Amino acid sequence: MDPKIITYRDYKNFSNEKYRESLLKSLQNKLNGDNENDFNTFFSVCSKVLDENAPRKKKYIRGNHSPFMNKTLSKAIMHQSKLRNKFLKNRSAKNKSNYTKQRNLCVTLLRKSKREYYGNLNEKLVCDNKKFWKTVKPLLSNKTISNEKITLVENGNIIQNECDAAKVFNNFFTNVVKNLEIPQYNINDQICKSIQDPLIQAVVRFRKHPSIIAIEKNCNANFKFNFFSTSKDEILKEIASLNTSKATHDTDVPTKIIKENADIFAEFLCSNFNKSIQNSVFPQKLKLANVTPVHKKDSKNLKENYRPVSILPNVSKIYERIMFNQISNYFETFFSKYQCGFRKGFSAQHCLLSMLEKWKNAIDNKKSFGALLTDLSKAFDCLPHDLLLAKLNSYGFSMNALRFMESYLSNRKQRTKLDSIYSPWEEILFGVPQGSILGPLLFNIFLCDLFFIMNKTSFASYADDNTPYTVGNNIDEVLLTLENDSMILFDWFDYNQMKANPDKCHLICSTDEPVYINIKNEKISNSNYRKLLGVKFDNRLTFDKHVNDICKTAGQKLNALSRVTPYMELSKRRVLVSAFFMSQFNYCPLVWMCHSRTCNNKINRLHERCLRLIFNDRVSPFCELLVKDESVSIHQKNLRTLVIEMYKVLKELSPSIFSNIFNTSNCNRYELRNQSEFVVPFKHSVRYGSESIAYLGPKLWEKVPSEMKNLATLNAFKAAVKKWIPVGCPCKLCKIFVQNLGFI
Repeated sequence: MDPKIITYRDYKNFSNEKYRESLLKSLQNKLNGDNENDFNTFFSVCSKVLDENAPRKKKYIRGNHSPFMNKTLSKAIMHQSKLRNKFLKNRSAKNKSNYTKQRNLCVTLLRKSKREYYGNLNEKLVCDNKKFWKTVKPLLSNKTISNEKITLVENGNIIQNECDAAKVFNNFFTNVVKNLEIPQYNINDQICKSIQDPLIQAVVRFRKHPSIIAIEKNCNANFKFNFFSTSKDEILKEIASLNTSKATHDTDVPTKIIKENADIFAEFLCSNFNKSIQNSVFPQKLKLANVTPVHKKDSKNLKENYRPVSILPNVSKIYERIMFNQISNYFETFFSKYQCGFRKGFSAQHCLLSMLEKWKNAIDNKKSFGALLTDLSKAFDCLPHDLLLAKLNSYGFSMNALRFMESYLSNRKQRTKLDSIYSPWEEILFGVPQGSILGPLLFNIFLCDLFFIMNKTSFASYADDNTPYTVGNNIDEVLLTLENDSMILFDWFDYNQMKANPDKCHLICSTDEPVYINIKNEKISNSNYRKLLGVKFDNRLTFDKHVNDICKTAGQKLNALSRVTPYMELSKRRVLVSAFFMSQFNYCPLVWMCHSRTCNNKINRLHERCLRLIFNDRVSPFCELLVKDESVSIHQKNLRTLVIEMYKVLKELSPSIFSNIFNTSNCNRYELRNQSEFVVPFKHSVRYGSESIAYLGPKLWEKVPSEMKNLATLNAFKAAVKKWIPVGCPCKLCKIFVQNLGFI
């Protein structure tokens, strides 16, 4: 690859004391009370003073630069190349001997360099060290930002120029919603045409919209929501929470400088934010995003196969976090229990378990289940601003709060960055701001009224994945109910201007026979298994396919890890293996934990191989390796996770969508006792009855010692669980199997 030019700040002679002194002196008499101009002036002065104390410089680096490369190794490799060329021209014994010696020397130097580099890494920073991940992560994952130059094929033409490619990407990203050709919701209202104010026009225009009617019917906004002023202490708290490793704009004041001079920045930001609320104007500088295209799938030559990753100014995180806290506290009473995405205390596991337990209970009682996995195109990008503002008005936002939100959403611009090349700025007309803190919350608010309209339907909802499901006495009843519910759902998508794709939807139900439902003139047939929120569900709920795929990925990670772990100390090997191997089994473990013994044996073999890699032990059996690692098997770890969730249910720390799985009606919630915390339900079968969370949870809770149950805090309970070995679990994976006799 060609050498690259990178721009960096030279902090060699930087002194924060001198920077503070120069900054305070330069800011004197610069601010004049004009909020927008003051904001631009303040950060312009901050950047100018920083340029004087830590100037920007440029340097060349190798296109395929490795962080463990040093001058000694580089010169040795260059000399090796000379000797190799000399040997190829004259294959004498002397030339061969010289080349072989130099080649062996290079191998020795390379191993020494790697050992020094990996050995000097701080194990506390292994998961955050940028140089480390740039070297190691490509060995472990293909989801990395490529160092290769992007070449696009557009209308039969090959585009290699970075400036032209950046323009193509930016035009595609900003016009993606227009290209979907989503029909606008038609409202014949002559009154709104005479209104000049866009905000008032949006409120009046959508007053008869089905979503607005549903919100006003179900939400009694007793008082108007207003943004309230913040304090310097709150700004200081948000500054302290900023992550210095996160990417920022090239023209931004670095996060490190803001944190080291938090008192100066907090005083200005507090005053500016309060004035912004008072004037209902969000700073324009904080609405500019740099977008980097990241390859996601298939050919790298097509712009459609890239996703935009937006980088907003670091100060916008402070303003948005304060807005987020105020809005989320107000909306928590309006959100449905089925809305699990982007909410504190909710997770994809809660969402999936609620659905799975209903399915297992249905099959256990000889009933049927069915679900429709829906598909939306660019859901976050399609959200119309005017309809969102109309919904906020119906939820009780005051006019000042609405104008502040209108200012936040409007006049947002983005440009695409390829290396150091930028495209021109383009305005964003639709969607929640990419890469923002407030964006996911606004999407949840926009989606909230869906659950008012479909209040009789069960949902597995996480962000833009909305899966209606139902159970019934037979498959025909299930399909009829599911078809009717899905039609209501797709109608909601239409009049909320979201692009649904019936042809990409999937049906999964508890039958092997071919069945189908009709949605929007599309015939959707059933499948044996489908992926939902990262978990592969099959119609028999065995999860064998999902576990096998996890094991395949984990095995590949171990192969890659074996290439770097010989150069690392034990402590670093443990951190690295935990980050890449154990993490494969940490996603939604309670959903797939009741799998077959064959899958469990496969997981244990991989775990054993992992421990041998950590301790470089090829002799000890699996049980001794676990003792040496002071850990337990993956299944026992999952049982610990289940016990923690049971504790959270008893302490009312779990969302209702999960706690409703268990029957705690006869328990005393304040004085826990072994015998009465949970009621063990009666089950008919093993696979769908006694192998369900609703049954295993209460049975396993009986095995927990009383002193652990009575611990006052969740953190204390988690600490105790780490030392607890699950014994006597009633699941089939914990029982001993004797041939010709069965489980004992």
